[in-house]
Amino acid sequence: MAAESAKTVTTVEPDLDFIKALKKSGGDTLKKCMQCANCSVACPLAPDSKPFPRKEMIWAGWGLKDKLAANPDVWLCHQCNDCSLYCPRGAKPGDVLAAIRNMAIRENAFPKFLGNIVAEKKYLPLLFIVPAVLFFLILSVTGHLNIPAGEVVFSKLLPVMYVDTVFVPTAFLMAFFAFKGVMNFWKSLVDADAKQGTKRYLTPPLPHFVKMYILPVVSDILTHVRFKKCGSNRDRYTAHLGIFYGFVGLFIVTNVVMVGHYIFHIDTPFSMVGPVKLLANFSAIILFIGTTLVIRNRMADADDPGASGSSYSDWSLLWVIYAVTITGILSQVLRLSGIAVLAYPMYFAHLLCVFCLFIYLPYSKLAHLLYRTTAMVYAKYTGRD
Repeated sequence: MAAESAKTVTTVEPDLDFIKALKKSGGDTLKKCMQCANCSVACPLAPDSKPFPRKEMIWAGWGLKDKLAANPDVWLCHQCNDCSLYCPRGAKPGDVLAAIRNMAIRENAFPKFLGNIVAEKKYLPLLFIVPAVLFFLILSVTGHLNIPAGEVVFSKLLPVMYVDTVFVPTAFLMAFFAFKGVMNFWKSLVDADAKQGTKRYLTPPLPHFVKMYILPVVSDILTHVRFKKCGSNRDRYTAHLGIFYGFVGLFIVTNVVMVGHYIFHIDTPFSMVGPVKLLANFSAIILFIGTTLVIRNRMADADDPGASGSSYSDWSLLWVIYAVTITGILSQVLRLSGIAVLAYPMYFAHLLCVFCLFIYLPYSKLAHLLYRTTAMVYAKYTGRD
């Protein structure tokens, strides 16, 4: 009797709304899982101790939202889908973990209502209408609603000062929101470990923390070394590398243009054979190729067990990146062709797409870069990696 009275009873209360939302977000195969653990054995990235994704599949089936939202292993998964390829029931654990990541972004988002809006398909028109109205107001107030005469120079339509007046404060605001979301995520990781009675980890001084934990993770990301370990979907490595370095190149170009304009008073457009323009065009091309490869993967046969499923979060980001790339390329082609009546509207569309891409970055799938980096740093910091 004494032994029985000492037993601890753990009550699990599934969050049924979370399970429904998870299935709606791309994890519709969740209930096919029979907990055989083939997925964890097949995964080339899972640690030997408490490997993923089997435990995540169990937690998801039980509706343990809080446990999943504060789980770094969800982000250590790179969705190579080796687990899905070897799943005997077609449960597609890779897709379920992708859906969990989308839910985790919503859970940690700041402010949370923006995370919910960006994640819902019904709000998509609103996400474009609001910035479009803003840009039209700027054109109206500055008297630039007409097509400028003469040579096609985009600064005639929207001077750099007006563009930066919108983009720069917005960029800083979004950076702050992204930082808050990532800090919410980090706190949830720490709190989850503390709740489980995990030992407290000593935090070294910041320079040592950067050297020991952050720089190795950055190196992994720059080389995409983890993608190379994927077996069933190796071309994801090339695709993601193109998107990543396409963005890096265009980010460098944007900052060079700003420095040139405000410090050295160099006006655009730059020479087509100059290093800045060459880097811009090369970055746009590899971004286009990388996005095209990802879209091709997403459109793979749904019956292929190794193919990635697609959710609204996947497609919305891909098409926005496509729109940014294509409108940027067409803007340049139309400018060089001197077709003002098409060049200026295309440039307006390009600015709108760029604005939407980055203003919603903390809440779209592009936020994976921030959350995955944070999880990888935490895993290395706690010895999980």
